[in-house]
Amino acid sequence: MHRNGNKIFFIMLALVAAGLLYLLAPILTPFLAGALLAYLLNPIVNALQRFHLPRVLSVAILFLFLFVSFVVLILLLIPIVESQVESLVYSIPDMVAWVENKAAPWIKMGNHKEIVDVASLKAMITANATKAGGAADWIFSAILLSGVKIAEWIINLVLIPVVTFYLLCDWRKLLQGFDSLLPRPIEPTFAKLMGECDAVLSEFFRGQLIVILILSVLYSIALTLVGLQIGVVVGVIAGLMSIVPYLGFVVGIVIAGIASYVQTGSLFSLFLVCMVFLIGHLIENMFLSPYFIGKRVGLHPVAVIFAVLAGGCLFGFLGVLLALPAASVIMVWLRYLHKRYRKSDLYRAT
Repeated sequence: MHRNGNKIFFIMLALVAAGLLYLLAPILTPFLAGALLAYLLNPIVNALQRFHLPRVLSVAILFLFLFVSFVVLILLLIPIVESQVESLVYSIPDMVAWVENKAAPWIKMGNHKEIVDVASLKAMITANATKAGGAADWIFSAILLSGVKIAEWIINLVLIPVVTFYLLCDWRKLLQGFDSLLPRPIEPTFAKLMGECDAVLSEFFRGQLIVILILSVLYSIALTLVGLQIGVVVGVIAGLMSIVPYLGFVVGIVIAGIASYVQTGSLFSLFLVCMVFLIGHLIENMFLSPYFIGKRVGLHPVAVIFAVLAGGCLFGFLGVLLALPAASVIMVWLRYLHKRYRKSDLYRAT
């Protein structure tokens, strides 16, 4: 009876925690990002402490190094990115003209009617804007809303390093405090599972970072070699977005394909761009991901899609980034529960 009461208590506690997580999701983004960064940077702080440095000083040295590295990287990349962005801006009118003159006539129904009626769409937008109180009010509301969103982003960006700093300073105390709250009978099992989660997460983040860097460099060099003027920008975007499976490949091939065809007007250049991304995708799936990430983090494609959509629904863009590592941790616990279920009287009785 006492054991059943404990189970009910932990189930209720888990439900309350899940409910609070859902209700507080809009404000949890900087805290989750700070906790993630603290988890990733904690091994470096531990390494600095081996030189008999105080933990606070170790954290301060690490933050100073990261800040200086970020500034130097920005100064080195500004000339390259500036030239690439200028090329992109100058090519936008050509892209728009290509869509209007060539792409739009292709998008027709069987009765030769356009799927998207541009004139009707403009009329609908104008009518709705008028009903809402006029174009001036609509523009003012949009600017105000954008200002609020920008302010929220700035606050989150300021909070993330602050949260990271304080969590890093007290990381060991937090872990020890959490461990002291666990019931002693389940503490060894919990510690074992958290060790497995830590191994999976370490493998995922370390491997994913290496894969992103390699793909960014490969795509940037290859797209530049095939003659794409904005090859570096597209390559970096595709590499960064590869943290979400297939997203970097799809976004990269679409942007680079349109830009290449607009730039040259040649189907051969479009073919070269497609070959760059197809080869890059094969290299990622056959060599980079298996070698640097490994099969331990592997998830079924349906589980990947569900995890990404659920993460985006709950926590926005950060949720999309954290979806796969969170799903990997959940899989560790599900495998444990599956083993417990196979050993239970309920399973053997069926």
